[in-house]
Amino acid sequence: MTDADSNLLACDDITVTVPGRLLVDALNFEVRRGEIIAVLGRNGTGKSLTLLTLAGLRTPDAGRVRLLGDDISSQKRQHTAKHLALLPQVIDDIFPATVLDTALIGRHPHIAALSWESTEDYAAAEAALDTMGLYELRQRDILTLSGGERRRLAISQVLAQAPDVYLLDEPTNHLDPQHQLDALRVLRRAADAGAGIIASLHDVNLAARFADQCLLLFGDGRWKLGASQDVLNEDILGELYATRVESVHWRSHKLYVASSGDPAP
Repeated sequence: MTDADSNLLACDDITVTVPGRLLVDALNFEVRRGEIIAVLGRNGTGKSLTLLTLAGLRTPDAGRVRLLGDDISSQKRQHTAKHLALLPQVIDDIFPATVLDTALIGRHPHIAALSWESTEDYAAAEAALDTMGLYELRQRDILTLSGGERRRLAISQVLAQAPDVYLLDEPTNHLDPQHQLDALRVLRRAADAGAGIIASLHDVNLAARFADQCLLLFGDGRWKLGASQDVLNEDILGELYATRVESVHWRSHKLYVASSGDPAP
């Protein structure tokens, strides 16, 4: 596989701002098949806005985003949705629907206009639910689900979409420790099968365990991208989170914990 074949999503010098603040300046990176990139940073540093920009739902203040080599702003939305899935941080359910019907929404980019879901679409949605441990709940009303079950359903929906690129805003939100690990193992398998994944996370240790690279957003325009083992250390994380971070050795790994000591310089 050549570099051109493996590069799925790229951003060229994109800048993200909000009124009165520069959040991300001249961001350059690519996500390739088989790769998970974790996005880390404090609240308000631009993680969600960056993901929306990468999804083509927000125009960058400068630069461009390329999906499969082409400028995402010039692509039809159905074409984009066939290849890229976005999991937002918050999902509002206004109307009742079953768990299965909600998972089937992920198949809509693959369905022609005025057509109904096929047997294959139902099979894909049911397989995604089964992957996330929700198959037995497929006829439940989504309004009866717990927060964690609803989050797992949202992940099921993007799995059913079967994109090349996953953009996930806090996919482990509302999940207990077991389901956090289960969800990230599912995403690891999706990457190993050829997808490229960008996910914002708040748990540094999960990022260290599952991500190939980490994109650190400092909230003042600065950013740092590198292999997880290179950019996750006490000094960099202390600056990133504006608090002292210490590491402890556990088995053959490092675990990072926020210290109760003085703030990081």
